[in-house]
Amino acid sequence: MILSRYERMVARRYLFPQKGEGFIFVVAGFSVAAVAIGVWALIVVTSVMNGFRAELFDKIVGLNGHAVVQGFDGRLNDWQRISAVAQKTSGVTSALPIIEQPLMASSNGRVEGVIIRGMRLEDFLSNKTIAGNVVAGDLKSVRPGSGRIALGSRLADQLGAYPGSEVSLISPEGRSTVVGTVPRIVTYTVGAVFEVGVYDYDKAYVIMPMQDAQELLMLGDSVTAIELQTSNPDKVEKILEPLRPVVGRNGAIVDWRQMNAALFSALDLERVVMFIVGCIIVLVAAFNIASSLIMLVRAKTRDIAILRTMGASRQAILRIFLTVGVSIGFVGIVVGLIAGALSLAFRQGAVDLVHYLTGSNPWDPSVRILDGLPARTDPLEVGIILFVTMGLILIATLFPALRAAKTDPVQVLRYE
Repeated sequence: MILSRYERMVARRYLFPQKGEGFIFVVAGFSVAAVAIGVWALIVVTSVMNGFRAELFDKIVGLNGHAVVQGFDGRLNDWQRISAVAQKTSGVTSALPIIEQPLMASSNGRVEGVIIRGMRLEDFLSNKTIAGNVVAGDLKSVRPGSGRIALGSRLADQLGAYPGSEVSLISPEGRSTVVGTVPRIVTYTVGAVFEVGVYDYDKAYVIMPMQDAQELLMLGDSVTAIELQTSNPDKVEKILEPLRPVVGRNGAIVDWRQMNAALFSALDLERVVMFIVGCIIVLVAAFNIASSLIMLVRAKTRDIAILRTMGASRQAILRIFLTVGVSIGFVGIVVGLIAGALSLAFRQGAVDLVHYLTGSNPWDPSVRILDGLPARTDPLEVGIILFVTMGLILIATLFPALRAAKTDPVQVLRYE
């Protein structure tokens, strides 16, 4: 929208309060604040939701893969053949045998439910989610036959265990006696403590060599599942389709969507709802801009009539008031962008400050799953937010601008 020199001058004068127009300026100020709040809320909410989903996905996939081949009855006997075929399947980047079983752990007189995960030494040493988050001890010490295990950080806290402590794992699958089955209890030494950052994992997981897990659970050479990684997690079902006949009756293929369907569906729904709420805030701000412009048009009716008699066209008056409305909205957008960027930059500090001042943690990992408040800003989404905001502002501005353009100077100046 190109303005002439006098149109820019008139628009600039209308943007700042004149004598007796303070109330109009106050309303315009509230409009700027409302637009800023709407843009700020949309950017912060979408960034946090994106970060939460991405962080959660990375950590869950880091431990569970994009899919698993689960054996029926907790056993996958023919895992070597299935793993070899899977590794040759197009789109599959890795197929790792694992053993996963819920047991009980005891240490220092405390008992906790745990999930043991048996993995080959080279597999958990190369797993960035585990090996990259060791907070105590040495993961390389957890070797087959060493009698050492690795604990999640919160589980270690609950058991009062640390590297060098002894932890007993209790398996209900023990030896049979004349009085019944006696639970199998094996004592291990803590070799390392890791912190994935997902509360449910850190409070439950015990990592141990696969051979030790097979011995503990008396599985022989069997495993319980094969963890699969693919080149594209969004197409995991299509990639693994050729593998289903190979698995056959030995087990079932379960991908990450099926394992976490409720969680990710809830995140996607919450994201959409929050975006709609933010758009409603922006819509209210747009109505405020329209209200302030309507009042400005009524206050400037005589000025508009004089401009028309001096030769200003209807299109010129339309452009002037559109410029005023869009300028108010633009200022709000810029303020909202700055506020959003600052909020995201200092988000964790704000959470820590609230925790310090109130004594309660607003981001309790036992409720929020993740230990920290993540954020990941998508430039495309920010562009959509700005486009939608400016579109709503432009639509709201159009009505008062058209009213101003239709002002009849003869009717206004009849008795002047």
